[in-house]
Amino acid sequence: MMGMKDVVPKKSLGQHWLDDGPTLESICDSAAVVAGDTVLEVGPGLGTLTRKLLNRGAKVVAVEFDKILGANLAASLEHDGTISPKYAGNLTVIESDILSFDLTTLPGGYKVVANIPYYLTSNLIRVLCESTNPFSRAALLIQKEVAERVVAEPGQMSLLSVSAQYYCEVALGAAVPAKLFTPPPKVDSQVLELRFRKNSLFTDVDTKEFFRIVRAGFSQKRKTLVNSLSGGLAISKDQTREVLVAAAIDEKARAQALSLAQWHALYRALA
Repeated sequence: MMGMKDVVPKKSLGQHWLDDGPTLESICDSAAVVAGDTVLEVGPGLGTLTRKLLNRGAKVVAVEFDKILGANLAASLEHDGTISPKYAGNLTVIESDILSFDLTTLPGGYKVVANIPYYLTSNLIRVLCESTNPFSRAALLIQKEVAERVVAEPGQMSLLSVSAQYYCEVALGAAVPAKLFTPPPKVDSQVLELRFRKNSLFTDVDTKEFFRIVRAGFSQKRKTLVNSLSGGLAISKDQTREVLVAAAIDEKARAQALSLAQWHALYRALA
């Protein structure tokens, strides 16, 4: 077995190890991990967060893209004596790309924790939220600026924030300075807390159609909704103005200014 301490973080995979105890505990707290939970851990790396999860009595399904790390994780945790023997059998390691992992193999109500590379964030949030077997709670350690974008309010909204807030209640957890990582990334990180909505935000919405409209609205960020919606939905500017009036939205507004309720009004006006 290759010693996990000998593994060098791969820049190509955006790997930055975190070994700060209080921060790792706060990530577990953000996902409210307790004994008996099934937790999907994305990118366990050297297993520092995996240890905390196992010692809380969680059943951990760790999905690791790096084959060397995946192959050595279970044995490494077994041998270093940091896991309570009664929890040692609670770890399943799967060598896979999380974006192609079958989330329906997990029990309902599972939780997600992850210290993920920045390039993965938007895709991972989309895949988790759109699954037919969604999580109940998630704590994702991501770039601070991206976490702030997800929890943004009207005026600063983006396709990412609309998507996340459509499916989840969102909040910011602990801020994590770059210096706590090995190697330190160029920017600070923050825990993003997601609670999947038990009841849909809107009951009368075809989600696919709703997001077709939202994507059209954000397709030309610097332009007003009249221009972006007209181009994105292939309707005339006059039609677009009529729809905006029906939805009680200023025709000079830009996509980032709209609340989710206004996107819903726009959806109904277009329907």
